[in-house]
Amino acid sequence: MIMDGCQGKPRTPTIIEKTCPNCGAEIEMFSIDTEMVCENCGYTVYNDTLSCVQWCKYAKDCVGEDMYKNMMIIANRNKEKLEVERKVKKLREE
Repeated sequence: MIMDGCQGKPRTPTIIEKTCPNCGAEIEMFSIDTEMVCENCGYTVYNDTLSCVQWCKYAKDCVGEDMYKNMMIIANRNKEKLEVERKVKKLREE
């Protein structure tokens, strides 16, 4: 299990403030939540800070080599998708 013996596991959840990329509303979620639905527009906002695999030096040992590779591929795709969404939103605002 990922959280067993995790070197970077937070002791208590914290509240994270996110901005909905669809409507710009402020969204509050716990640090352990993976997603939250925007109360303003219904858009699903993901907690992109949740995956410690992107920064933790113990990640490969924690989740295994294959899972690590797959999670990094997904993280990179999500980054690219978010960047495209931000560019589209910026173009719409102009």
